[in-house]
Amino acid sequence: MHEPVLLNETIRILDPKPGEFFIDGTLGGGGHSKAILERVGAAGMLLGTDWDNDAVSRFEKENKSRGKRVLVRNANYRQIPDILKKEKLPHADGLLLDLGFSSDQIESAEKGFSFQYEGPLDMRYAKEGETAAEVVNGLKEEELADIFWKFGDERFSRQIAKRIVEERRKKRILTTTRFAEVVASAFPARFRNGKVNPATKVFQALRIYVNREFENVESILGNLNECVKSGGRVAVISFHSSEDRIVKRRFNELVKAGRAKSLTKKPIAPTREEIKRNPRSRSAKLRAIQLT
Repeated sequence: MHEPVLLNETIRILDPKPGEFFIDGTLGGGGHSKAILERVGAAGMLLGTDWDNDAVSRFEKENKSRGKRVLVRNANYRQIPDILKKEKLPHADGLLLDLGFSSDQIESAEKGFSFQYEGPLDMRYAKEGETAAEVVNGLKEEELADIFWKFGDERFSRQIAKRIVEERRKKRILTTTRFAEVVASAFPARFRNGKVNPATKVFQALRIYVNREFENVESILGNLNECVKSGGRVAVISFHSSEDRIVKRRFNELVKAGRAKSLTKKPIAPTREEIKRNPRSRSAKLRAIQLT
């Protein structure tokens, strides 16, 4: 079952009020959206977007009774400005981006996000563009190493890339479990049996690369004035240090330019209780601003 990360903290920061219009750019399991809808009430409205069609279908099915109060679109959040124009919607009172992915996505073997489930090495939120398997079996050794280092902070990136190239010469790497085995085999023996699976950072890096996640974040944060009204709040939950740096830099630029004020002097992290209840939340950081 999916549990929304930093739910209480996010709702407190965004402070949805009756009658307001909010955007959840990353529906996922829908937990944040449901809490927002409860706050904005019958007179309020929510636009929800997600690149994953399964997430959109699930949310629509669960919220049919809410009628016109909820508009859901199968789209990348970087497309929000275009959606607002097309649907003739006003700028929002608040925008939320939860840059993690839901338990439903992790547990869907066919999406290939996790080494815990045997499935095709896909990793695409939407069925478009290169699959992870095409990247792993097609890029040069140096290119793979750069991906694992840049998007995963993986210190054994070069050894891993070299092992991948060696193994794919024998047989193409097409499943999540085989890819995880190949990655783990490149680690020094003493690092293979720790609490964290050795393939964790590499899977993360590959997912970020396949879905162009950093580019998408840069795009939406560069177009906030096309999505959110003056006085509106923007909250972003990130799970990756580089992703958090993108958010921090852009928010600081807006504050220094006098176009926003910070609502979080320091990023808000999960409590010990939440991490214990939901270990996947441990790396989450919440930052927020109010546009001026």
